Amino acid sequence: MARQLESQSGTPSRQTFRFTAPSATSVLLVGDFTEWQKSAVPMQKGKAGVWTTTVELTPGPHNYRFIVDGQWSDDPECTVRVPNPFGSQNMVRQVA
Repeated sequence: MARQLESQSGTPSRQTFRFTAPSATSVLLVGDFTEWQKSAVPMQKGKAGVWTTTVELTPGPHNYRFIVDGQWSDDPECTVRVPNPFGSQNMVRQVA
């Protein structure tokens, strides 16, 4: 079941996030739509160590990152990134 996360107006759509980490014991999805760590979304480990979760996001850009075994991690599949105040980058998912 998708978890609905509201941060902007508009009709939410289901967005699936994936992260490959075969040796990880925990992967969390965090972003502006989860108030970052406040409401992190646990991801489920699947075949070949691919972690997934599906959330409902409203139209517009959403900044996000993954937390893998307690370490902030980039999404290697994301090509749109913006600098964050911590000296690294946030990934951006554009929802139509």
